[in-house]
Amino acid sequence: MNSVLQHDLNNIENILNQTKQQGIDFLNNLENIPTSNKATIDTNRDLNEFGLGALGALAEFNERMAPIMVASSGPRYLGFVTGGSTPASIVGDWLTSVYDQNTQAVKAQGGASALIEFETINLLLQLLDLPKSFLGGFVTGATMSNFTCLAVARQWFGTQFGKDFAKNGISETINILTATPHSSSIKTLAMLGIGSQNYTSVKTIEGNREAIDIVDLEKNIQHLNGQPFILISSAGTVNTADFDDFQAISKLKEKYNFWWHIDAAFGGFAAVSEKFKHLVEGWEGADSITIDCHKWLNVPYESAFYLIKKEHVNLQIETFQNSNAPYLGNPLENFNYLNVLPENSRRLRALPAWFSLLAYGKEGFKDIVENSIHLALHFGNELIEDDSFELLAPIRLNNVCFTLKGDHNQEKVNQFLTILNDKGKVFMTPTVYQNRKGIRASFVNWRTTENDIKIIIEEMKTSILDLEI
Repeated sequence: MNSVLQHDLNNIENILNQTKQQGIDFLNNLENIPTSNKATIDTNRDLNEFGLGALGALAEFNERMAPIMVASSGPRYLGFVTGGSTPASIVGDWLTSVYDQNTQAVKAQGGASALIEFETINLLLQLLDLPKSFLGGFVTGATMSNFTCLAVARQWFGTQFGKDFAKNGISETINILTATPHSSSIKTLAMLGIGSQNYTSVKTIEGNREAIDIVDLEKNIQHLNGQPFILISSAGTVNTADFDDFQAISKLKEKYNFWWHIDAAFGGFAAVSEKFKHLVEGWEGADSITIDCHKWLNVPYESAFYLIKKEHVNLQIETFQNSNAPYLGNPLENFNYLNVLPENSRRLRALPAWFSLLAYGKEGFKDIVENSIHLALHFGNELIEDDSFELLAPIRLNNVCFTLKGDHNQEKVNQFLTILNDKGKVFMTPTVYQNRKGIRASFVNWRTTENDIKIIIEEMKTSILDLEI
């Protein structure tokens, strides 16, 4: 064995203890770590000839890399709908690396990790009050979940014409209808060869809404003259967390032939609260659903899952099967994650979610969701009371979409946000809503409290003064 590797093996307990302590120190000080950082590093470092060893690498990381890390998992990071990491999810994430399992088949190598993934999906279905008519699996994020779902939808579309798109390529124009899709869905259309511009935009409901206008949707359907299509709908739009009317879409599903996909990356978690589950009523009728765990479930990044109706499993296998790899078994006879997902090599990505679900249960996640929504409303009320800001849309869930008050301040919005973010106490993202420049604050982090709202408002007021409006 290489001498440096041998030394690290002999010193593994000390290495992990030092790493553990560094993690504890970071998490205990998270509220004081900047939410943004202008520092940088020279990335042209030469590779060592003999290696530094784990502790040597840790020392260099602490010298060069740690100072540029930001508190993206902290309580005042309100950008990108980013949750933090609960203690239980960190346990699961660390053990994922320690056990280093490849999630493959149930009755072959990697079987134990696949069983954990099956169980985690079962627990998530219970949390979200969805039927067991769905099969699911873990992927990296909403983009790959949307990709997985819409790839199967693409295969379904081909079968309507007696075509196998997975084997022979796309030979028909694929009809896509949507109103306010997330950018990851549009990116997915590009990756699937459908084309990022090849979709029909359905009107949204009048009155400051981002949800599908059902009347206009049916008009677009009728214009297709009976042709099949794929509908991409939303459970929580990116700006205002608006929801499409799933009950109305369910009724359309009884009349027309289409694949119904729901992007519920964060909004799907409204289902855990009795106060807000009405927003997703009827979503069980969808063919596929996208949900992110590293948002409102508050597990580390690279954790999302897809849900696809079991009745479509053969289409899923047709789409993703490893057909030229006999050593992996017959994809039609033995269920194997390698044949139903884009990735062949997959870590035990479900474990952080499994730990979190067992640790905090239905009540724990109900509290996280409802507290986040309460804080969003509280923040919105503070903005209304301040003469410097105005809401661009009603607060429907956990996203607050606002801007500087007055059209004359539109050109100052981005400058204000830069000043605010550069202070390092809070982080928000820019947006455009109904042709007006705005700012989006998303509340999903389990650590955020009303005291954080107080700090955020104070930082915003000083940033206004710095802007000299």
